[in-house]
Amino acid sequence: MLHRVAHRGYAAAAPENTLPAFEAAVRAGATIVEFDVRVTADGVPVVIHDRTVDRTTTGRGRVWDLRWDEIAELDAGVRFSPAFAGARVPSLAEVLDLLRPAPPELLVEIKSPATLDEVKTVIAELASRDLVERTVVQSFDPDVLRKAREIAPELRRGLLLFRFDAETVSQCRDLGVALCNPSVVDVLQGAPVVAELAAVGVGVMPWTANDRAHWGALVEAGAAGLITDYVGELTGWSTP
Repeated sequence: MLHRVAHRGYAAAAPENTLPAFEAAVRAGATIVEFDVRVTADGVPVVIHDRTVDRTTTGRGRVWDLRWDEIAELDAGVRFSPAFAGARVPSLAEVLDLLRPAPPELLVEIKSPATLDEVKTVIAELASRDLVERTVVQSFDPDVLRKAREIAPELRRGLLLFRFDAETVSQCRDLGVALCNPSVVDVLQGAPVVAELAAVGVGVMPWTANDRAHWGALVEAGAAGLITDYVGELTGWSTP
């Protein structure tokens, strides 16, 4: 089965990394919901991609310099569309509570830098809701994955890459990851590497597969899933 991975929720239909985007992803048939986690100045994991709140909210400042109560007051919807005015940056707890009863698996990117205590806090939120088995924690930072393995060896891990290189397969083997998620271009041009990874039990899901013209070629190249802003469209395309 080709996984339909909702990138930051159904980000083409609702503001990325907000509860409306995650609700829309579930309704649109996502088999995996992907989102990003950072930690506030007072230690609260929140779901936001950027280092700052500037692009997606009405506020300004770096996430790790702001308290949770300050971030919770920001509007994270109006810049996407006035129809979403009032949507907020959610805490990780709020997102997990929303998605816990839903069927999709979770693909949780822990953004770097992340301390051991911060990674522990994120994993504790998953564990307290019995979501460890349904979750893959991923990162561009191998050190974050090592910390996750130290804390919860049973938690599946994924390595994000900007590009394949000669060390990719050995690095994935050393880190013990379940997924290796590179760019669309790398998968289109690197089918042999995708096959090598599959041979050692590592799935590949390219980001961000927003051009429908590439979907067939990505599947032919061996992609286990497609990470896309257009998860509803991918559901329609991939469903017989």
